[in-house]
Amino acid sequence: MPYQFDDLKRSCQCEWQAYIQHDFVQQLGNASLAPEAFQHYLKQDYLFLIQFARAFALAAYKSPTLSDLRQAKDGLQAILDVELDLHVSFCKEWGISEQELAELPEARATLAYTRYVLDTGNRGDLLDLHVALSPCMVGYGEIANWLNSRAETIRGDSNPYDAWIAMYESEEFQDAMQAEISWLNERLAEVSPARFKELSRIFSDATRLEIDFWEMGLKQSD
Repeated sequence: MPYQFDDLKRSCQCEWQAYIQHDFVQQLGNASLAPEAFQHYLKQDYLFLIQFARAFALAAYKSPTLSDLRQAKDGLQAILDVELDLHVSFCKEWGISEQELAELPEARATLAYTRYVLDTGNRGDLLDLHVALSPCMVGYGEIANWLNSRAETIRGDSNPYDAWIAMYESEEFQDAMQAEISWLNERLAEVSPARFKELSRIFSDATRLEIDFWEMGLKQSD
């Protein structure tokens, strides 16, 4: 039976649940997250996006087909021309200036995850890179959907983090998430059991590093 993205999630079900339903996420949905924790997360997420852009540039280099190359180009352009500008505006609303963002040091959790993704992409092929990126690319969309499924989640003006949820529940992001899942499903269907085991390890490692990223935000650690 061909492998699918859902098989990657099943291969590390406990880690995936711990990531999607992390205390940081729950508190964000409940409107109980400390503002300082969210601000710390926002700052590091800005630095993460810069490395994410580099990963898409690497994906372009690794692309064996014109279709893959165009996909990588679209991802890079979306981050540089849209997401980073939106993130800077979002940070300003939380009292974080663009100058402050430019001078930030990377927290250890940021370094660990982003360099793991880039190292995995450098050592492996395009599928390795996409699997390493997928906990972020797919996970944030799933997190928004999970938050919306909970009775405890507060939406609207009563939740200062509502705009964050709205960003990842948006049609644009959800469509991008589904496109990524489709791309992965198409390629996972062709891999052997041994190759899937390798990819499962990459996915599990990246998911655990995403958990550490939430922990970093929650504890405001450097």
